[in-house]
This record gives sequence, structure tokens and C-alpha cells, in this order.
Amino acid sequence: MKRLDLVIPCYNEAAVLPLFYETVRRTLQTLPDYRATLIFVDDGSTDATLQLLQDFAAKDSAVRYLSFSRNFGKEAAMLAGLRASDGALVAIMDADLQHSPALLGPMLKALEEGYDVAAAKRTDRTGESRLKSRLSDAFYYIANKMTQVEIDPGAQDFRVMTRSVVNAILQLSEHQRFTKGIFSFVGFRTKWFPHENTARAAGETKWSFRKLLAYAADGVLGYSDLPLKLPLYGGAFLLLAAVIYAAVLLIIRLCGRVPAAVHAVLIVLLLLGSAVLFSIGVLGVYLARIYTEVKNRPDYIIRETNFPPEHGA
Repeated sequence: MKRLDLVIPCYNEAAVLPLFYETVRRTLQTLPDYRATLIFVDDGSTDATLQLLQDFAAKDSAVRYLSFSRNFGKEAAMLAGLRASDGALVAIMDADLQHSPALLGPMLKALEEGYDVAAAKRTDRTGESRLKSRLSDAFYYIANKMTQVEIDPGAQDFRVMTRSVVNAILQLSEHQRFTKGIFSFVGFRTKWFPHENTARAAGETKWSFRKLLAYAADGVLGYSDLPLKLPLYGGAFLLLAAVIYAAVLLIIRLCGRVPAAVHAVLIVLLLLGSAVLFSIGVLGVYLARIYTEVKNRPDYIIRETNFPPEHGA
């Protein structure tokens, strides 16, 4: 039997976890050629998520869990799950059932056909507000124009990977992780599985506008140096504008008219001040990211786990 590890990040998912667990167990019963381990990662939940995971583990030896000391974020939870996995095949899926367990069978079949990755891609944004959809589309457009990786706008974290792909992902050691970019960066042969977006089975989304904005910033800044070059381009443009403006003032002066230069000078000073402040801000953002990486703090802290000590999870 082939070993399959399912990595499931959880944050305050007590309302949906029992349904998710039963649904996944029923799905796995239809895959007799695979021996699955469910690796739940409790991302510092404040509800009964951990208690439910403990209950699952008490009655099911295939359930393993990691519980963080606080909320470190989904990126850290996925990383912890991948590090804890040792199966030949590894899947990542959310606990809210928006990632349909029914796709596991076709995804595993794709890997048997020779693909390295089988990944889900949503074809619509049912259940999302129009503003969120527009902002998401804008993010992917900007990210694909500015970065060195190509990210499909519908790509999801839900995927099944071979061990070689997981090992490649774990080689990337940055602390400020943008997993969608990492998936694209490592490459490998990928088969996409389009599916319609579904609403959460229970509970509420944990992605606030602020978290989504920070996630988008990580995606752009982590894979592009273009913002660092923008001040150079802006400075060149302002220099050209200043030369043209000086030439116009000279022509006006030669024609015998005295230009009202005070207002123009003020505008130029404001433009230059804005350019300087923008440049400093861009450099500050990148320096802050370097500062975070140099500190080399752990991506997460595990408070409790049922992995055996020799496993090293």
C-alpha cells in the first residue's frame, strides 16, 4: 500500500471538524490502495479544535496532530505539516470542506499517470463579495507582471504531491513564505483539476482584509525586485521632466516674459519630496523583510503533539 499523508491546517474550526473528519474517512475508504495518515495542524485555536483533534487521535491511530503555542498563520501551519509528513505522497487541504475530498481519487490517479503534482483550480468565485473578487484579480495580475513566477489566478493550496516535490519545497528556507509562489517556483509536472467554488460547510472565514493585504504583499515582495527599481525609474522620469521644464522656462524668458516660477517650483519640490519618501519607504519594506530573515526565529512553536519523540515533528 502506498503511504499518503494529508496535511490539514486548522484555526478555530471546531464547528466543521467532525463533518470534515467523517467525510475524509469515508473518502479514504474508497481508496484501498493507499494507507493514509491525517496530519492536523492546530494553528493556536482558541475554540475546541484541539480537544476534537485529541478525540480523533484517541479513537483513530491514523490521526496525528501538532498544536501551536499561538496563531502563527496558515503558511506556518502548512510548513509544519509538510515537515512532519514522511509519506511517499502528501496532500494539503483545508478543513472547511471548500476543498472537496472527492477530488483525492482523481488526483492520486494523475500521480499514477506520471505527474508530480495534482492541484485544484477553482473556476468561479461563488460566495465571495464583488470587491474581494476584483481585488484578488488585481493582485494576481500585478503579481504575474512583477514577479519571476507565474501564478494561476484560480490556483489553490489543495493539491497532492510526490515526496520529491515536498522535499524541494522544504529546501526553500525563507521565513516569510508565500506558498502559492513556492509551488510555482519549484515547478514539476502539474495536472490541474478545475472545480466550482463552494461555501464553507460551517464556521467563518479567518481571512480578514488586513490578512489578505499582508498575504498579497508577501506574494509580490517575496518574488520581485521591481519595487526596488521603481525609485530609479521615477527619478529618471523626474529628471527628464525637470530638463524639459527648464527648457520651457528658458524659452519663455527669451521671449521677454517672466514666468511665474514660484508655483512651479513648489510643485517640483512636492514631486521630489514624494519621490524621496516613496523611495525610502520601498527600501524600508525590503530592509524589514531582511531584518526578519536575519533574526532567524522559528516559523512556529509546537505546544503539543501526538507524534512520537523519535519522529522529530
